[in-house]
Amino acid sequence: MKTADCDILIVPGLGGSGEEHWQTRWAGRLSTARVVTQDAWHDPEPEAWCGRIAEAVAQATRPVILIAHSLGVVACVEAVPRFPEGVVRGALFVALPDVEDAPNLPDSVRAFAPVPRDPLPFPSLVVASRTDPHCAYERADDFAHAWGALTVDAGESGHINVASGHGPWPEGLMRLAGFMKGL
Repeated sequence: MKTADCDILIVPGLGGSGEEHWQTRWAGRLSTARVVTQDAWHDPEPEAWCGRIAEAVAQATRPVILIAHSLGVVACVEAVPRFPEGVVRGALFVALPDVEDAPNLPDSVRAFAPVPRDPLPFPSLVVASRTDPHCAYERADDFAHAWGALTVDAGESGHINVASGHGPWPEGLMRLAGFMKGL
């Protein structure tokens, strides 16, 4: 599948993705991409966030590829039962937070627990770092396995955001291209 053949929905996490974040940069580079916005980036509410994602998927006019980061990953997985059947063709999930077990997350993020463990009805990749302060690599791999997703070991990459040195993140864009080629 080529990017021109699908609607790419970019789903940021807590606080949204700033100007230098790889998601924002990708949204500017990929002609069929759009960011799924939330009304309350800093005070997330599970029902509202999942509803907004499901609404964006339902409004798509072509097959959908999800590109989610951090809390956006959890919100996407929770929204899956609301998606029209067969519309989402794949997902790239990056740096999911362990909303069930990480001690350093705000209560508003913990409100997204528990994370669904049902297999996803579309192919997906979970990119996980061995030094993510919000999720142990083993936990990310366990969630990926439950979802039927492939885990991509990002090594010691922190939370795969601007603070960890991942502004443009060209390796991620190459990973996305390879993933989409197989869809």
